[in-house]
Amino acid sequence: MMCTTTDRIAGVTYNDDGVAVDADGVPLSKTALKKAAKMAAAALKKAQKKAEKAAAAADKSASDGGARSDEVIEEPPATFAFTDPGILQSSASVEEQQRVYSAISELGTPPGVPAGQPVWVRGRLSTLRAGASNAFLVLRGQGQYTVQACFFKDKKTPRQSAEMLASLGRLTEESIIDVRGELVEAKVTGCSQSNVEIQISEVVLVSSSDRMLPFEIADAGRSEAEIVESEGTERPLPRIGQELRLNSRWIDLRVPANQAIMRTQSAICALFREALLNRGFVEIHTPKLIAGESEGGSDVFTTDYFGRTACLAQSPQLYKQMAIASDLERVFEIGPVFRAEKSNSRRHLCEFVGLDMEMAFNLHYNEVIGVLHDVFTTIFDGLETRHADELRAIRRQYPSAAPRWTEKPCVIHWEDAMKMLEDAGEEAPGGAAPWLDDLNTAQERTLGKLVADKFGTDFFFLDRFPAVVRPFYTMPCPDDKRYSNSYDVFLRGEEICSGAQRVHDPVLLQEVISSKGVPLAPLEHYIDSMRHGMPPHGGGGVGLERVVFLYLGLDNVRKASMFPRDPSRCTP
Repeated sequence: MMCTTTDRIAGVTYNDDGVAVDADGVPLSKTALKKAAKMAAAALKKAQKKAEKAAAAADKSASDGGARSDEVIEEPPATFAFTDPGILQSSASVEEQQRVYSAISELGTPPGVPAGQPVWVRGRLSTLRAGASNAFLVLRGQGQYTVQACFFKDKKTPRQSAEMLASLGRLTEESIIDVRGELVEAKVTGCSQSNVEIQISEVVLVSSSDRMLPFEIADAGRSEAEIVESEGTERPLPRIGQELRLNSRWIDLRVPANQAIMRTQSAICALFREALLNRGFVEIHTPKLIAGESEGGSDVFTTDYFGRTACLAQSPQLYKQMAIASDLERVFEIGPVFRAEKSNSRRHLCEFVGLDMEMAFNLHYNEVIGVLHDVFTTIFDGLETRHADELRAIRRQYPSAAPRWTEKPCVIHWEDAMKMLEDAGEEAPGGAAPWLDDLNTAQERTLGKLVADKFGTDFFFLDRFPAVVRPFYTMPCPDDKRYSNSYDVFLRGEEICSGAQRVHDPVLLQEVISSKGVPLAPLEHYIDSMRHGMPPHGGGGVGLERVVFLYLGLDNVRKASMFPRDPSRCTP
């Protein structure tokens, strides 16, 4: 019987004569022998690597205090966190939390919060870039201010860092979040707070936004010039239409320029109130449900008032005058005005905010014009000096220059204005009888340009309007009954305020009312207020949205209204 031996490593069998044989004892060929040798070398290399790996694992286990190789290594506590506490319902546990928020507008802006300070901020997530190793968030607050917040993967806590990045990556734009972190110096392009950023320690989801917005805030915030410039390129920018904007107005108002327009509207009201209070005026609040038309016209909204017909006030005019009869002497009001005009023009609304004033004067209604001029120029100057941030945000999207005005009132008489139009080759209203018609929009704009060129102002008064186009309470001119002691205030060639000296004599008032075919009975109380001594007085009514629209050089008054109402829109 032949004896054989086997090489354990190579797996080759040898006979007694030392010849390599197969399982049947047949000698192996040289090729088979080479193949066996290669296989043996590969097996040896694999065995060596396995041994080295086992040794390394053993060394690591020893250094970790004997932990098993298949055990999860515990990470140190993370210095960051993401939380979603659900709906905030003002619970006791939340009330006990001490959290002082900083306004985004104050971050890094002297005398605001300096770099190196821990901060809490709340804002909308304007943009988000999140990857495997970092995340960059842009927060928007106070309408137009933005700051960058960033998070970077921590090598000491890779698992927890990955979870944090995943949570941040799931956030949706326009969600409201709280961010805690350290404010550090940085150079950030594209944010209003460009010299700082927040290194995130904690993010709290306050309110999540749906992923599908009706339109993108960035698209709605582009200027017309940007959109036009992109036309014809491979990636033209979308133009967000007015109806789409107004149907989701709460989203549209988040656009920085639109947010600033609303803040400018508020500023005009505040400046109007401030200017008049400083001049001895009293703020009043008059009824908006009245028994008859306040302007004597037909453009009124009617409603049922316990079985009787009432109207929504077109103006506080009659009540302002009765306040003068009550010896309040100087009054003003800021309140809603309703006009049932079927006009879909760029400058008309069915409901707007009226800024109204009325005052007793001594000898001439020019005293009223002087007060109105001072009030308007105080507003204009206040906007440019005290609200420059808002104006910058608006003018980035809707470019315009500040209007020009004169130190003293620029007053153009009707007859002089008609001559200016005729000399410029424009037809005056009424043709050969300019006392029979009013200016149309084109004539207003032409006159505005002529006045701007001649007197260097975008703001002026046009007085002595034809009596036929003014309401029944307007005082006739003493030298020519075809005209009246009335005036309009123009800004950038369009009317923003209408006013006049009022008729304060009851007999003359009845005559004027009757001459215009207006019934006397509904005005009985108003006429009676003149019977017990009434000082000469005058005033004006201003359309807030129209002032905003024209001062900012916008293309449509609806941009200046929070939720505009016109003949085709009564929602949202």
